[in-house]
Amino acid sequence: MTNKYNRVYNFSAGPAVLPVEVLEIARDEMLNYHNSGMSVMEMSHRSKVYDDIIKTAEHDLRDLLDIPDNYKVLFLQGGAHLQFSMVPINLLKNGVADYIVTGQWAKKAYNEALKYGKINKVASSEDKCFSYIPDCSNLEISPEADYVYICENNTIYGTKFHTLPNTKGKDLVSDMSSCFLSEPVDVSKYGLIFAGAQKNVGPAGVQIVIIREDLIREDLPQWCPEMLKYKIHADNNSLYNTPPTYGIYICSLVFKWLKKIGGLEAMKEYNEKKAKLLYDYLDSSKLFKGTVEKSSRSLMNIPFVTGSSELDKKFIEEAKNKGLTQLKGHRTVGGMRASVYNAMPIEGVCALVEFMEEFEKENI
Repeated sequence: MTNKYNRVYNFSAGPAVLPVEVLEIARDEMLNYHNSGMSVMEMSHRSKVYDDIIKTAEHDLRDLLDIPDNYKVLFLQGGAHLQFSMVPINLLKNGVADYIVTGQWAKKAYNEALKYGKINKVASSEDKCFSYIPDCSNLEISPEADYVYICENNTIYGTKFHTLPNTKGKDLVSDMSSCFLSEPVDVSKYGLIFAGAQKNVGPAGVQIVIIREDLIREDLPQWCPEMLKYKIHADNNSLYNTPPTYGIYICSLVFKWLKKIGGLEAMKEYNEKKAKLLYDYLDSSKLFKGTVEKSSRSLMNIPFVTGSSELDKKFIEEAKNKGLTQLKGHRTVGGMRASVYNAMPIEGVCALVEFMEEFEKENI
């Protein structure tokens, strides 16, 4: 590689690439944050210095997403997997919820929710290996459903809800882990949004939850652990226990980076340019083929195959030698997957397409 730090182009689905500018700031502040005499890693989450960090993080996130005042922002732990439990535990009042299953993570969320109530699978794309988003304009939503659940961007399969489902008045819950902050979002259309930081926002270990205040309940089952109650975290401003302090700090730097480059409108435009480069090549290639229906394509995760497992393996190995890493597709899809999150520079996508062109000429 010829860049300043000899960095590869990291197409990992997560933990994923972070902005170099953010990493440089973190490096410079590592030993002595703002003349505090210590690293953010070392300071108490109860200190005034850290309180400013977490409050600034929330403020900037609210600015980026224009989050309404009647929504709480929580910085939690446990990843999306814990949210698969927290959502039904906290939101099931009638004991009924409807799930739209468009990938492995939505399927896991559905199976976890089955432990807590009557959970209906109202739509699925499993019949075609989750290669499309089903028509959700007129689903048979349960009259007694407490919420409708989606995974908005499917990391493994490379699909995205470009139109939100018609929930017929029911609250929408969305796992946005792999598309969070990649484009503007109307938060008011959701009852709850959650996202793991390790795709677009920061290091693994931080889970961001945005929840409408009226969904934060006190009347939870007696058996519910305190740490699984949204209310305990909301009442304590995400400081009920020691939060992932350094991870939140990095998220805060990413929020400032996003604001500096023009916010989510600018980020969406940039992401569209990157994805178009790769999709246009895939659509014209005689060797490589995308695995997702065009109307359902993700801007973040782009899976593709050659049709030959041997060629796929050869491509991945040779790409790695060119500084194009983490391109192996998920085992349920095979082939390759390029995750082109916010921090992936357009130069990385250009380098990938250039190598794909070379590989095609040599192997077709």
